Amino acid sequence: MKVLKFGGTSVGSSQNINKVIAILKEKSQEDTVICVVSAIGGITDKLLKAGQLAKNKDKSYLNEFEIIKDIHFKTISELLPKPSKPITTVVEDKLNQLKELLNGIYLINELSPKTSDKLVSFGEHLSSTIIAETMKTQGFDVELKNSQDLIVTDDNFTRAQVNFEVTNNNIKSYFKTPKQITVLPGFVAKSTSGEPTTLGRGGSDFTAAIIAAALKVDQLEIWTDVSGMYTTNPKLVKQAFPIDNLSYQEAMELSHFGAKVLYPPTVQPVLDLDIPIHIKNTFDPDAIGTVITKQDNEKNLTVKGISNINDVALLTLEGSGMIGIPGFSKRLFEVLANEKINVIFITQASSEHSICFGIDKSDAERAKKAIDTAFDYEISLHKINPIAVEKDLSIIALVGDNMKSHQGISGKMFSTLGKNNINIRAIAQGASEKNISAVVSEKDVKKALNALHERFFESNTKQLNVFITGVGNVGEKLIEQIKQQRSYLKKNLKLDVRIIGLSNSRKMVFKPEGIDLNNWASLFHHADKSSIEGFYQKVVNLNLRNSIFVDVTANEDVANIYEKYLKQSVAVVACSKIACSSAFANYKKLQDLSLKYNAPFLYETNVGAGLPIINTLSNLVASGDKVISIKAVLSGSLNFVFNNFSDKKNFHDTVKQAQFEGYTEPDPRIDLSGIDVARKILILARENGIEMEIEDIKNKSFLTKKNLESDTVDDFYETLIEDEAHFQKLYASAKANNCQLKYVAEYKNGKASVGLQEIPEGHPFYNLEGKDNIVMFHTQRYPEQPLIVKGAGAGADVTASGLFADIIKIGSK
Repeated sequence: MKVLKFGGTSVGSSQNINKVIAILKEKSQEDTVICVVSAIGGITDKLLKAGQLAKNKDKSYLNEFEIIKDIHFKTISELLPKPSKPITTVVEDKLNQLKELLNGIYLINELSPKTSDKLVSFGEHLSSTIIAETMKTQGFDVELKNSQDLIVTDDNFTRAQVNFEVTNNNIKSYFKTPKQITVLPGFVAKSTSGEPTTLGRGGSDFTAAIIAAALKVDQLEIWTDVSGMYTTNPKLVKQAFPIDNLSYQEAMELSHFGAKVLYPPTVQPVLDLDIPIHIKNTFDPDAIGTVITKQDNEKNLTVKGISNINDVALLTLEGSGMIGIPGFSKRLFEVLANEKINVIFITQASSEHSICFGIDKSDAERAKKAIDTAFDYEISLHKINPIAVEKDLSIIALVGDNMKSHQGISGKMFSTLGKNNINIRAIAQGASEKNISAVVSEKDVKKALNALHERFFESNTKQLNVFITGVGNVGEKLIEQIKQQRSYLKKNLKLDVRIIGLSNSRKMVFKPEGIDLNNWASLFHHADKSSIEGFYQKVVNLNLRNSIFVDVTANEDVANIYEKYLKQSVAVVACSKIACSSAFANYKKLQDLSLKYNAPFLYETNVGAGLPIINTLSNLVASGDKVISIKAVLSGSLNFVFNNFSDKKNFHDTVKQAQFEGYTEPDPRIDLSGIDVARKILILARENGIEMEIEDIKNKSFLTKKNLESDTVDDFYETLIEDEAHFQKLYASAKANNCQLKYVAEYKNGKASVGLQEIPEGHPFYNLEGKDNIVMFHTQRYPEQPLIVKGAGAGADVTASGLFADIIKIGSK
């Protein structure tokens, strides 16, 4: 004998009911089948709504009744194009009874728990009638049995308690000679006095479990709209997957914390009898589903699931007058029990100074009023404080029987939440260590579940959510590199890099599920107008785990908003040197915020594009080496200019070529004035632990006064022509001395300078070609032969690769 229960979505339409009938047909070929059904999806809510409208003397309850009637007759007409008179007569009769009940509620202006039970029972009675009658017309050996004739309860309406002794005898007696298929309405029962009652939330599951336990069947099957109990809510976490096996305890813990596939009391009748529960999908009957048994069969999984409860209020009773005084907890929870308020979370400080507990937020004001009244005397004496209430919270919970035998689970949980800027308001862990619960803000639930699921279930694959501002030449190259390397990173580094947001100076686009990198540019055709603050707000509102903001602009306003990103635990990767070469106080503040909020702030490309200059220096300092001096050619554009300028090619044309090929800024004065190089050596000095400002760097310019005082770029180029003799003189001097002209940055003894130098043959800088950069570190460990970093220091590709390397570095932390 098999017991199958089908939920509201499974019988939510004629198409779905036909799927149910197909399953029953297959199952009945193997054994006799007992089928418990819920009301058609949404009908219970509509019945309650109609009842409330009638109670409130609102005649629109009749409209709600007509909707209920139409749904049922539409279902019948679709199941049976030519419905028989018996089915229409039976359903019509039940609907007439429902209408009379609603009319009565309207007339007496009252909806008691007793009447409410009678009202909502119509949903299951109607659905079971329609299903049974449909199967009869198709030739099935089927019988409809009213569960109210079998399940007997007390008079605790809406949450009736079952009299198992009488109920079990009734069930055993009736099913001595069952039909091949028996259809029963779930959820409904009858009191010892004969009044209709219901079994509370999840009552149809409970009905099926009661019958399964009474008949000691081999397995109870719960058919729903998902393929089992998932590792977490699949609507919030796309990577969630069904769990093959769970223990009863694990299933109850997950169900308590919001996994709606199963209602906790369902487990109880079958628990002692070791009857397995199999969760199956009506819409994918071949899926394995989840089997729930006494013993967990998946010993390799430490955490079995992550669940959550929303709409939680956290209440705190605290005060010095509680310390060492017995009875406070007893009085507190008696007040809640008297108010019929369910407590779903409890934690207490070891000092006994406070008790914190979670309840449904709809009960919060009633709980506060009752508790403050009960403790009025102690509050008046300032022994305790009035109860504090916090709303808009959720509880997230890790569940697993095997957690108790593994160290560090809670540490992994809390560090994962902390790294994603998810504040924990309260923590509870049972002595059995099968559950670790934390209270967080409701707005952080999706991020928390995704982060924890990634940490415990996704083979350590880490998802990085990237937001890029500035999609010009370098930005485009970065997007292309990410697209090219996504598969490699996922396979070899366990990093799933997704670009979520992009912006240029005019438009911005966002795709929370990740932007398709094959046609990202087309998204800008119909994109929203961009703004620096608007982009930031969107990143914060999306609230995605492992978020990284990438600045590929030279915009000071963008640099000024890094602080806000870091405070939201959003990592920042900066191509722009503006922030790190600004006032030292601002540089230091960004470093401190990065540490405080556990949000990496990386800017390798500030100094040498894709060259690991800052990283090399950081490793030297971190390993205890002492930097004696730094000498470097740090401008790819200036190196390009002086490698191509000669007595055969004038300086004006060389600079024009450098700008045309993208080696200089749109305004070449930024490069040629030396300020860009000064910023770079300033950053290196700061990375070496020196407090220095840009004004402290000696800048020996090779430009003329006319060059420096030019008002526009065009004027600047005119002055270069006018002063060609000056530049030829510089070239001639170097040539005469068998030297190469290089623009060099130096740091030594706490001082820094930048300027044009004649580099003699044999020096490491002499043969530096094209746009290459070079840095020499003389340190205590490298006193004579310096540590040298050399390579391309300009260009879109290498700059993008430097940004990409910073993104990967963040993901690897």
